[in-house]
Amino acid sequence: MKNKIKEYRSIRNLTQEKLASLVNVRRETIIYLEQGKYMPSLELAHRVAQALKTKIDKLFIFKN
Repeated sequence: MKNKIKEYRSIRNLTQEKLASLVNVRRETIIYLEQGKYMPSLELAHRVAQALKTKIDKLFIFKN
């Protein structure tokens, strides 16, 4: 799954470490999310979207 986490994180001037802290995960989780190597739970996707002040469907690109 592709996402725009890095793009939105840059807009908000957040480091990976700061975003991880805001959503209560390790920095490595944010790295894996940005690289598309980890599919988040709906709860985590929601927390990330809230921290980045956007909606889940703007942040994550779901493809069949």
